[in-house]
Amino acid sequence: MQTSPTQPVSLRPLFALPVIVAALGYFVDVYDLLLFNIVRVPSLKELGLSEADISLTGGKILNFQQAGLLLGGILWGILGDKRGRLSVLFGSIITYSLANIACGWVHDPQVYAILRFVAGLGLAGELGAGITLVSEILPPHLRGYGSSLVASVGLLGAVVAYFTVTLFDWRTTYFIGGSLGLGLLILRVSVFESGMFKRVQQTGVVRGNFWALFQGGERLLRYLRCMGLALPTYLVIGILATFGNEFGKALGITEAIQPGRCVMFTYVGTVVGDLTSGLLSQYLQSRRKAIGLMMSLTFVFVVIYLFGGINSSGAFYAICVAMGFGIGYIAMFLTITAESFGTNLRATATTSVANNVRATTLLTIPAFQAMKPSLGVLEAGAVVTFFCFAIGYWSLATMEETFGKELDYSE
Repeated sequence: MQTSPTQPVSLRPLFALPVIVAALGYFVDVYDLLLFNIVRVPSLKELGLSEADISLTGGKILNFQQAGLLLGGILWGILGDKRGRLSVLFGSIITYSLANIACGWVHDPQVYAILRFVAGLGLAGELGAGITLVSEILPPHLRGYGSSLVASVGLLGAVVAYFTVTLFDWRTTYFIGGSLGLGLLILRVSVFESGMFKRVQQTGVVRGNFWALFQGGERLLRYLRCMGLALPTYLVIGILATFGNEFGKALGITEAIQPGRCVMFTYVGTVVGDLTSGLLSQYLQSRRKAIGLMMSLTFVFVVIYLFGGINSSGAFYAICVAMGFGIGYIAMFLTITAESFGTNLRATATTSVANNVRATTLLTIPAFQAMKPSLGVLEAGAVVTFFCFAIGYWSLATMEETFGKELDYSE
């Protein structure tokens, strides 16, 4: 049931403890997730690796983390539907907090890789379970606000991680991340479970069957559309920002572009974008229209980034902020996912989609790298961009509107 525009709307539910804790949980999640990307070089250098080994071993460790995210996205999603949303919020934060503290003591690259796998496994559960819980406890007319609040607070974790690394050595930053997680655990003791989950728990319906997402063409397409919708977001983060130094060189910018700063500025834009997309969705009474506008804005900024003739580092970092603003519909695509599936599959779908999308860089980065020698950096980036946006627009055009949808049902 949608609220009439003439009715006063109370925003008090947005400040309920589960919403605040979900937002803080995502903050710690993003901080810990990006930490290895930021401290990769100094940490591996201190472990005695050469420059060539740092590149190879760093890539291997990052792949271990991504593998943990992929596996964890499935495992935590199933657990969230079988045992409850809170079980994931507790289990995931314990897992990645302890793994990050252990990373601060590491002295062997092989052990480092295993710990990043465990950290990735734990980090995979945070966002999907948080968005699922927030979507189920908030009234339909406030879900967009709630998801945007969670994402905006959470994405600030990337900015804090960047500045923390500039203030402390890499081992201390891992201790800080792990300690933040364990501190948040105390707050979670008072969080209550979703009423929708408690009701479906009392029925005989099968919950958390991951393979059920692939049974039936309509349900599978629903699942794939939710992932396709987000492809442009991780194109910007995973390629255009992460390889900003290569794009800057290809554009002829004389000052060296720092990838870490590109990522940080992109996330600054994304924080503002996520707040904006939530407000836009509420104003338009539509998830699809809000995402369509943000996606189109992103496309314009990406074209300027690649072919706009940027010739200074200041302008380059500014366009990173602009692209980050455009992809600020991360919370919105996860809200659509939560709203697209019944209570018995909601956590499974939302948590696995969140991490499958993060892992699309395992396909887009190799494609980008393979095309660079023959096409060049800018052109290779443009080809990957075309395919990501084509899939994104197709997903948006063919999916149902979920704004205001009643969620208390089973598949």
